[in-house]
Amino acid sequence: MDELKIKRVIGLMSGTSCDSIDAGLCEVAPDLSCVLIEGINYKYPEEVRNKIFEIFKGNASIKDICTYNFVIGKCFADAANELIKKHGKPDLISSHGQTIYHYPKNEKISDISQKSTLQIGESSIIAQETGCMTISNFREKDIAAGGEGAPLVCFADEKWFKPLKRNVAVQNIGGISNVSVISRKYDTFGFDTGCGNIMLDYCCNKFYGVPYDKDGKIAHSGKVCDSWLNALCEDEYYFIEPPKTTGREYFSPKYIENILKSAPQKKEDIIATLTALTAKTIATAYERFVYPKVDLDEVVLGGGGAYNPAIKKHLRTYLPKHIQIKTHEDYGISNNFKEVMAFALLGYCTYYSIPNNLPCCTGASKRTVLGKITMP
Repeated sequence: MDELKIKRVIGLMSGTSCDSIDAGLCEVAPDLSCVLIEGINYKYPEEVRNKIFEIFKGNASIKDICTYNFVIGKCFADAANELIKKHGKPDLISSHGQTIYHYPKNEKISDISQKSTLQIGESSIIAQETGCMTISNFREKDIAAGGEGAPLVCFADEKWFKPLKRNVAVQNIGGISNVSVISRKYDTFGFDTGCGNIMLDYCCNKFYGVPYDKDGKIAHSGKVCDSWLNALCEDEYYFIEPPKTTGREYFSPKYIENILKSAPQKKEDIIATLTALTAKTIATAYERFVYPKVDLDEVVLGGGGAYNPAIKKHLRTYLPKHIQIKTHEDYGISNNFKEVMAFALLGYCTYYSIPNNLPCCTGASKRTVLGKITMP
């Protein structure tokens, strides 16, 4: 292995909510610390974003998947080039891509596992358009090693929060909520706690024509329907033992429309209850799967949900009082660009052939180097 050096890495990420391409220029050091120099939210062209949601719904042909792999690759390249114009070329680009399907179930066809995942955003286009080495396709190698291909950010969480020497739950609330548990005594573990903002955002768009509940204002105007909330919490996913992952394939438009059949009449009460659901399923996941192993000192929030006061208020109600609630900003890590920073770190490790998965989080059979390298 070459001697480790500081590298400038552009991380690229588009999550379950698909609200923008997050791009961040980072400096990653040999001790695996990561500093964000600048982050931007690069909006997809509206036609492209609309088509991505059609793909999510299954309204896509083979031609669509083929075409949009390259179209989204160009969008990712354009996002990276915005940073390159200001800061010059980085040493490498690390792209998560746009997940369009994630299937972590170990069902069989002719005794062959169907466990799989697909992120599009062709790395050859990114490398060609930027002139930079591009590292991509991180999840596949973990699945090949028997894992679920997620959550991958646990690797970064361990590197960044283990030095605190406290028992910490690093809780991301994006479209899907996922947690990394870092403790003084035990190995790091993590899993997807369940739906984050995905159902909430869907209903904000359906009932109010807005992409999300800014500052939790709609939720604050409604009342939580406890009977509906309790019914939603009985979904089988919340009882599955980790390691486990989920996604838009499970909490799909069909799933959401089905649960809305038993929803309260007032639309603001629907938003209020789904907001409480995000918080309550996080708290319940801790009760079932975290507290038996680790007595938490604090929860560190990140992702879009960290900006929602209504979610944070419910979390304060549902979590034990001794647990402090903080955000990534309290530790100098951007709530908005934390995942970009994490994938910049993963790309750095791929470059230096450093194993960058955590089997205790993904269920993989071994530590392995994730990511594929595309030269410009």
